[in-house]
Amino acid sequence: MLPDQLGSNLRLVFVGTAASLRSAQTKAYYAHPGNRFWGALYESGITERRYQPHQFSELLSLGIGFTDLCKSSAGMDRQIGAAEFDVPAFAAKMRLHRPETIAFTSKNAAAIFYGCRTTQIAVGRQKALADFPSVFVLTSPSGAASAHWDLQPWRDLAKEHGGVGAP
Repeated sequence: MLPDQLGSNLRLVFVGTAASLRSAQTKAYYAHPGNRFWGALYESGITERRYQPHQFSELLSLGIGFTDLCKSSAGMDRQIGAAEFDVPAFAAKMRLHRPETIAFTSKNAAAIFYGCRTTQIAVGRQKALADFPSVFVLTSPSGAASAHWDLQPWRDLAKEHGGVGAP
């Protein structure tokens, strides 16, 4: 649906579950107008300015990449079959590219990765995994999850990285 935005020496890779229908149509990550992602990057201090969805590839120069757990379908999480989330392929990509930190953009994405329930996932830094980049879980920027929105975990991520987007 969307091309991976990965490479060597990345400081941070944002990981979603799957592209939204709008993102798949526009070929840009977090493109739905109701999604808080791009505002959260700026407001939290992860980037020094507000980017637009179509500018996602520009963040590679800041050491920021993008991918999703499902690369074969688009839509709301509940519309995507469990078998379409390819955790082994995702894990292999992360082991290959070795970003400093992986930031899941929802508790649901983290739960799919860890193979558990969302109630078992806390936002913030996760316990270290052997031979794997560090993992951080953020509150979902999706408009569908607005009842659970909190910018603080995004600020915590920025603080840990001293401002990820700083040149």
